[in-house]
Amino acid sequence: MNDNQNTNEKQGRRIPNIPKKPQKGSKFNIFWVYAAIIIAIIAAQFLFTTDGGKEVTYQKFEQQMLLKGDVQKVVAYKSDDLVRVEVYIKKDSLKKPIYNAYKSTSTFSVNNAASPVVFFNAGTMDGLDKQLADSQKDLPANQPRVLAEKTSRSNPLASWFLSIILPVLLLIGFWIFMMRRMGGGAGGGGQIFSIGKSKATLFDKESQVNITFNDVAGLEEAKTEVMEIVDFLKNPKKYTDLGGKIPKGALLVGSPGTGKTLLAKAVAGEAQVPFFSLSGSDFVEMFVGVGASRVRDLFKQAKDKSPCIIFIDEIDAIGRARGKNGVMGGNDERENTLNQLLVEMDGFGTNTHVIILAATNRADVLDKALLRAGRFDRQIYVDLPDVIERKQIFEVHITPLKKSEELDTEFLAKQTPGFSGADIANVCNEAALIAARKNKSAVDKQDFLDAVDRIVGGLEKKNKIITPAEKRAIAIHEAGHATVSWLLEHAAPLVKVTIVPRGQSLGAAWYLPEERLIVRPHQMLDEMCATMGGRAAEKVMFDTISTGALSDLEKVNKQARAMVTIYGLNEKLGNITYYDSSGQNEYNFSKPYSEDTALTIDKEISALIEGQYQRAISLLEENKDKLIQLADILIEKEVLFKDDLEVIFGKRLFESQGESGTPGHITPVEA
Repeated sequence: MNDNQNTNEKQGRRIPNIPKKPQKGSKFNIFWVYAAIIIAIIAAQFLFTTDGGKEVTYQKFEQQMLLKGDVQKVVAYKSDDLVRVEVYIKKDSLKKPIYNAYKSTSTFSVNNAASPVVFFNAGTMDGLDKQLADSQKDLPANQPRVLAEKTSRSNPLASWFLSIILPVLLLIGFWIFMMRRMGGGAGGGGQIFSIGKSKATLFDKESQVNITFNDVAGLEEAKTEVMEIVDFLKNPKKYTDLGGKIPKGALLVGSPGTGKTLLAKAVAGEAQVPFFSLSGSDFVEMFVGVGASRVRDLFKQAKDKSPCIIFIDEIDAIGRARGKNGVMGGNDERENTLNQLLVEMDGFGTNTHVIILAATNRADVLDKALLRAGRFDRQIYVDLPDVIERKQIFEVHITPLKKSEELDTEFLAKQTPGFSGADIANVCNEAALIAARKNKSAVDKQDFLDAVDRIVGGLEKKNKIITPAEKRAIAIHEAGHATVSWLLEHAAPLVKVTIVPRGQSLGAAWYLPEERLIVRPHQMLDEMCATMGGRAAEKVMFDTISTGALSDLEKVNKQARAMVTIYGLNEKLGNITYYDSSGQNEYNFSKPYSEDTALTIDKEISALIEGQYQRAISLLEENKDKLIQLADILIEKEVLFKDDLEVIFGKRLFESQGESGTPGHITPVEA
């Protein structure tokens, strides 16, 4: 890393530092406005609302105020179910000491003749008039009478607020809410104004990925390819001085779990340039034109930050071949998005230094225009790891575990043929959980073997109720598999067989599959014969068959059909295949062969399967005593290993160099 940086400095081409965005000040919050309005309303309520006075009885009002001639007016209005009567005192009379007791001490009250000094409650308006008339009937004729002024009273400020201010505030709040939803960041739902913005996550120097190529075990060839891409961006002058052009893109292709996304994360951690990461589904939206808009915005951001890398995971979401299974609506929108992606990828100049990485496990369905040179210049195949690469992957994943000292990673690699990197990570984690469940202080070899059994076969169900007759049938079935596989040269020999229910199976068998790169017809026929050994054993021992061979029949049917229709291994049909690597056959409603050929295919498949079934029956009839002996021991012990078979059958005659001591497929015996 440092050597590359020093080389860049000597050549005068340093990777441009991405300017750090200035920190924005505290954002304005609309809720402060709401708080200010509420405070203002409360203050106005206190400042401009007059005090209603203190409550007195009618008798006190009559004796101390009305008959003394101090009352200026009486105002009556309905308040709930009563009549509230406010008493206003003459300005000169307020100076009398008697009214000092009625003056309000509140800071916000106003004590003058314009404010009521006291109030009392009356039953009705007519009753109030009668009371006032009766109280003043004995007054001198020259003294004016006080009559009740009737009015309807409500809080004007509250009415004004409820009728005018509150609706306006609600409209303003709703408008601000909608604007924020429409104009916010690109990640939120319903944000209309930013819906065409790219959803890519940017990793730069401020948010650097910590994963490096050291964290990616195995995949040596794939790592070499992507490390060269990183070097293109770090040291472009090394290549351009010779007249070369930096590749536009690289496509990572491989089975699920092989480490495509992990490899891209390692590129992000090693490149030290801006890295845009998103998935193919991020371009998909219900609105027309959004996908194309997001593609444009993504590449605009990438050009502004070049040199950089764009990583699109699961690109088959938008890169599927056009014109297939054409439907209206969403398919047209997906094609528009793909068209825009094609234009943007081919529209770069040679000096923009923007490289596109993409990953998919469905390269066969991608559009040919997307894969041509100038767009994705190279395809990097990320295969399932072999035994050496599995060992390296195990060494990475068992590092954080508290493991026993005698743990052999090479042995573990041989125990997991066909496992991907994700599967191996799951095995390590499951082994740690099993060890913790058993209260162990370290994870040992047996924990890993149990973890492999758990992942491949499922959880043991020792409490499942099985009748003795069913248990013997299961034992005969599994013993048939073990016997035939042991007697055939190219069948995978047994490692372990059990009649303990596991997952959906009532019994299971672990084999030693040979990791072959090519398979010949006699090898496939031996495997088919071993697979039919379970049903053949039931026929030999019970002269009847059961539904327990469902998965066996499914497997041999796939193998036989592949021999006849894909690999061209059938003499009657000859060297012909109906396999389409482009994946276009799935869109066709018609078969690529005639009805007569279909009939021939069915007959040949049936002949292959029946031939191996009869072959298995013959082998088991010749070794019926050993089959019974193996089944009896299996019923007694429930689990048998390779050593137990050697005691019964003797040393296996066929010792293949490809045997690695690894468990293979599991044979379920339950439909």
